[in-house]
Amino acid sequence: MHEYPQQSSGREPEPEPEPGQGRRKPRRAMWTGAGVVGALLLGAGGFAAYEKDWFSADGRAADFAGPAPAAPSASAPGGGSGADGSGARQAEPSAAPTPSGDPDVQLPAGPRSDFRQTAKLDDGTVIAKARVAGAKSGFEGDVWVWTPKEYEDPKYAKSAFPVLIALPGGNGFPANYWADRSLGLQKAVSEGVQAGTSLPFILVMPVLNPDNKYYYDGADIPGQPKMGTWMAEDVPDFARANFRTYRSRDGWAFMGSSSGAFVGMKTLLQHPDKFKAVIASGGEITPDSPLWKGHQAEMDANNPEKLAEKLIASGGPDVYINFQVGTKESGKDRMVKFVQQYGKGPVKTTIRDIQNGEHNGWHYVRGMKEGSLEWVSKVLKGPRPAAG
Repeated sequence: MHEYPQQSSGREPEPEPEPGQGRRKPRRAMWTGAGVVGALLLGAGGFAAYEKDWFSADGRAADFAGPAPAAPSASAPGGGSGADGSGARQAEPSAAPTPSGDPDVQLPAGPRSDFRQTAKLDDGTVIAKARVAGAKSGFEGDVWVWTPKEYEDPKYAKSAFPVLIALPGGNGFPANYWADRSLGLQKAVSEGVQAGTSLPFILVMPVLNPDNKYYYDGADIPGQPKMGTWMAEDVPDFARANFRTYRSRDGWAFMGSSSGAFVGMKTLLQHPDKFKAVIASGGEITPDSPLWKGHQAEMDANNPEKLAEKLIASGGPDVYINFQVGTKESGKDRMVKFVQQYGKGPVKTTIRDIQNGEHNGWHYVRGMKEGSLEWVSKVLKGPRPAAG
């Protein structure tokens, strides 16, 4: 596993793994996939640059309200976005009207967040950041968002879009490196849409941990910030408040790398009623936060192996796990073992090898372009254009 230095946490180095275990160095170590972010945060004057939003473009307000639906035509009566078919853009409805057509479509519930632009892509789309106060977890953190060009297309004004929650490796704090346009995640989705191999996903990119001291396993560890509730409840609630999303799990998935892959897979298996799939790249399989000490039962309740076993015993619902691993990195043995033991019944698993791939975001995005985006697009539900 390639790493770059992190701020000292005062912890003693962890021992090397036992032979044959195949464990990487601790996930709490920051990961090189955030090369640009790392240079900004850890290079000379890095934190000063961060505080000045050096890598956050100009900070102007960003609007994700979407297009106003076209007025209904004579050949398509009642074709507006509201329950009255008026075609008027929805503002902050106290009781959101049901769009005509698919009852699974959920209009933004509000209140809308204050988005600030952090990057602009060549196609004119933007990545923007919002500060989110989690009502259910009590944790407050940053979330970055990107919407594809299709989200602004009037023909999709009444449609929901699938959400892909993108999780970083390492500490994932104070930034989420998937919001760095240089990794190419947003471009990969856009190019996939044009090629017909990807759905036009809304990318939601939250911070993974509350600080740089520890790794919290994306869980509600007793006595610690409720990062499990943040990820499974508050982040989706934020997306529903601001975007046209699907009510059902058919419009919700995770993608993540390393520690983020673990959290995505774990959350999927914990909440198969809310999420349907995960692309887990170079990920870990079992929880390893030092904060679990003295809380074995709670740790077991956040262990993907035990969660998969429970889901198999209960008979579903079906969940879909696509592992990605570079041929130049370690860890495939853990994925193979998981697939052999738990890839049955409702737990649908695949492993994608990334030729000459290493443990970094650029190579994981390449794997997504080579097939994983198409895989998850076949699992989830896409937007539907207005009839007529």
